[in-house]
Amino acid sequence: MEERLAKYNFTFKKRYGQNFLTDLNLLRAIVSDAGVNENTVVLEIGAGAGALTRALSERAKKVVAYEIDKSLQPVLSETLSGCENAEVVFRDFSREDLREVEQTLGGEYLVVANLPYYITTPVVMKFVEEGKTCLGLTVMVQEEVARRFCGEAGTSDYGAVTAAIARRGTAKVTRLVSRTLFTPRPNVDSAVVKIDFTSGGFGVRSERAFRETVRCAFLNRRKTLENNLMHAFSLSREEAGELLSALSVPEGARGETLPPAQLGALSDLIFEKKRALFL
Repeated sequence: MEERLAKYNFTFKKRYGQNFLTDLNLLRAIVSDAGVNENTVVLEIGAGAGALTRALSERAKKVVAYEIDKSLQPVLSETLSGCENAEVVFRDFSREDLREVEQTLGGEYLVVANLPYYITTPVVMKFVEEGKTCLGLTVMVQEEVARRFCGEAGTSDYGAVTAAIARRGTAKVTRLVSRTLFTPRPNVDSAVVKIDFTSGGFGVRSERAFRETVRCAFLNRRKTLENNLMHAFSLSREEAGELLSALSVPEGARGETLPPAQLGALSDLIFEKKRALFL
């Protein structure tokens, strides 16, 4: 890969968070973790030099890879030579309308990517909140971010993004990846996280009410959930206390102690009480 990049005078750009993987065994393991097979349509964000794109094309029915850096075009043309089922779109995925992307993909798909660190959470949340035909994501992220995606209630890793992911499905770390396997070498280690929208998850009465409830729960970790609810939804102390009592939440509890499903149940009660706020 390094020879190919040098051949086309490619220089790494910090603003794009470019750290490329070259270990073929690891790349194929990521594809395996994702569950890609001959019937799978894959969406990749951040094709880079195309090593993962090529590994995906070997197993998938079709691969559509987004890449923001047009200077990688000749590199990708060579890397993906002969990969007739792989297409590279040279646009900034973060600016794309996901509804239009999904229409282009034409049905169910998986996201598999070595995500640039600077767009990790916004991109994942885009699929969590807007994805309609996405079956799940298998993504390489910073190890610290991976822990937040899979955090347990009551721990420092648990937060709003954890709850949002849990509403849609399950998340687990499938492997840890040393920083030494990247070119150039980043300052942190990474992990592969698989987020599966086909298992787990739970329904809510209003997605907007759920988002606002989660935001409220983690808005000020030092304050009790009762106080946060009063402020966020214009509730009296008595009203906020009644909502929490209905869910057997202990007096003085903080938002980060409630598991995602309980936050979902709370959002349903808030929706019923303050329906006008969410219409």
